[in-house]
Amino acid sequence: MQPARQQISSFPVSGITVCTTNHAESDPKTNRLGAHWGRFFGEGLAEKVPHRLAQAPLYGVYSAYESDYTGAFDVTAGVGVSAPSAGPEFSTVQVQAGEYLVFAGKGVMPQAVIDTWGTIWQFFQAHPEIRRSYRTDFEAYSGADEVAIHIGIEGS
Repeated sequence: MQPARQQISSFPVSGITVCTTNHAESDPKTNRLGAHWGRFFGEGLAEKVPHRLAQAPLYGVYSAYESDYTGAFDVTAGVGVSAPSAGPEFSTVQVQAGEYLVFAGKGVMPQAVIDTWGTIWQFFQAHPEIRRSYRTDFEAYSGADEVAIHIGIEGS
């Protein structure tokens, strides 16, 4: 199944942010994302974010890439907002405008997300002519068992 191409306008997401690497995430002793999302859901942070947009999906935004998939990057678990959230509890990241490839995943979480990322890695290995932009990527959760992962790509 080929991903859909979609032009995305810039928008802000506020939530909590952690820095990690793909290498760290591949090791149960050093991965951080499970605990990060656990805190986000466990403390009900989606409902506490100031300026939250009604009916906005939950987002996982990948940003501040050190280099490419081998370097460090930030992940913000958050929600769409009408204005950046100020204060020490939440950070705001701006999803960059541009062209994205959208990969759909469905199933039990987090396995559906993990499987979809596997599909993404395979896609880019098979299509080296399509280059990731490494500005922002994001997961948009439209339900308890559905995710659309948006990968920013260089313009064609």
